[in-house]
Amino acid sequence: LRGFLLLQSSGINAEYGGGLEGRVEKLEAENAHLFNVTNILAKRLAELEKVLDGQTVTAAVPVVASKPAAKPAAKPVEKEESDDDFGFGESDEDDAPKGESEMQKMKRLAAEKKAADAAAKKDKPAPVLKSNVVLDIKPWDDETDLQAMEKAVRAIKMDGLTWGDSKLVEIGFGIKKLRISTCIIDELVGLYDLEDNITELEDYVQSVDIVSHNKI
Repeated sequence: LRGFLLLQSSGINAEYGGGLEGRVEKLEAENAHLFNVTNILAKRLAELEKVLDGQTVTAAVPVVASKPAAKPAAKPVEKEESDDDFGFGESDEDDAPKGESEMQKMKRLAAEKKAADAAAKKDKPAPVLKSNVVLDIKPWDDETDLQAMEKAVRAIKMDGLTWGDSKLVEIGFGIKKLRISTCIIDELVGLYDLEDNITELEDYVQSVDIVSHNKI
C-alpha cells in the first residue's frame, strides 16, 4: 500500500509539474498575512475600548504643548497737556460729591438746571396781554344826542381801558349808531363789565354789540 501511495504521489507531481507545492506556499503566505492583520485589528480594538472606558492612550508621537502667543506690549498713552496741568482752571467734577455715579451726576445737573430755569422764569415779569375791541353802541332813536352819548361813553373809566377812534354808522330810517374802538388789558378789564357800564347809560344807550375782539 505504501509503495502504491508513493507511486501515486510521484505520478501526481510529475503530472502537474510541482504546481501543488506552489499553491500550498502561496496559501501559507496569505494565511500569515491575514494573521498579522488580525493581530493589528485586535490591538486597535483594545485601544478603542480603553478610550471608551475613559483611559488615556499614550500616543506614539509625543505632543509638544504650544505656547500661547505673546501679546504685544501696550503702547503707553501720551497724556495731552491741558490748562488744568498748569493750574489755569478747575474742573466742574471737583464740585461733585465723592462716590457719585455718572447717572447720579446727570440727574443732579438736570435738577440744578431746572431749578435755575424756574428761578429765572419767576423773576421775569409776565407779558401784559392786551386786546383791541370794537363796539357798536346803538341809541334809542334818531332824536338821541349822539355827541352827548359818545361823551358819556368816554367818561367811563376802568383800569386798563383806553378809548380809541370812533365814527357814526348809518343803521336805517335816519338812525345812526356809534362805533368806537378800545384797547384793554385782558387781566384788568372784563368785556361783560364794560358792556354793563355802557348799558347803564339808559338815557342814551339801547344796546351794545361787540364787532371785533383781536389780541394785540
